[in-house]
Amino acid sequence: MVEILAYALGIMYSPGPLNLLSLNAGLNGQIRSTLRFCIGVGCGMLLLFLLFGYTGAWLVNPRFQLLISTIGSLYIAYLAYKIGWSSIRSAPSGSVEQTDTTIGKLNFKSGFTMQLLNPKSFIVILPIVTVQFPAAQISGGSIILWSLLLSSMAFGAPSSYLLMGARLGKLIRQPRFFRLLNVAMSLLLFYVAADIGYNYVYLQLL
Repeated sequence: MVEILAYALGIMYSPGPLNLLSLNAGLNGQIRSTLRFCIGVGCGMLLLFLLFGYTGAWLVNPRFQLLISTIGSLYIAYLAYKIGWSSIRSAPSGSVEQTDTTIGKLNFKSGFTMQLLNPKSFIVILPIVTVQFPAAQISGGSIILWSLLLSSMAFGAPSSYLLMGARLGKLIRQPRFFRLLNVAMSLLLFYVAADIGYNYVYLQLL
C-alpha cells in the first residue's frame, strides 16, 4: 500500500499545469481565491477515482482519451498565452501591486474542470485502480476511503505550490521580477501543453 502513496505522490507533486497555475497565483498574492481552485482539483480527482475505481478501465476509450488530451493541451496553451501576453504588455511601475498579470481568479469550477481535462490525472489513476488496488486487495468500501485519501493528496499538490509562490512573492519587491517570473511560468505551461500534445495526441494519431 505504501507503493500506491509513493506513486501518487511522485506524479501529483511534480510540476504540471495545475501546480504551475497555482504557483503563478501564489506569486501574485491570490491565496484565498485559489484555495477554491485547489479544492476543485481535489474533487475532480475524487470523482475520477470513484468512477474508475468501481468500473475499472473499461470506460477508458482511446478516442475519449485523445479528445481529453487535445482539449486539455489547447486550454493549457491558451492559459500560457494569457499569462505571457499580459506580463509582456504590462507597463513598468514602481509598485508590486500593479504587476498583477495572472489569468484572472482561479475558482472551484476551473480547478474541477481542468482536473477532468488533465491527461496527467489518468496517468495517476489508471495504474492505481487497475493494478495496485487489486494487488493490495482494495475493493468495496475501501475504494471510497482510498479515493478520499488520494484526492486529499491531489488537493495538497497545487496548495503546496500556491504557498511556495506566495512565499516567493513576499521576498520579491521589484515589479520587473514579477513580470519575468510570470513569463517563465508562461513558457513552462507552453512546454507542458506541447508535451501533452506530442505524447498524448500526435503520437496516438500515428
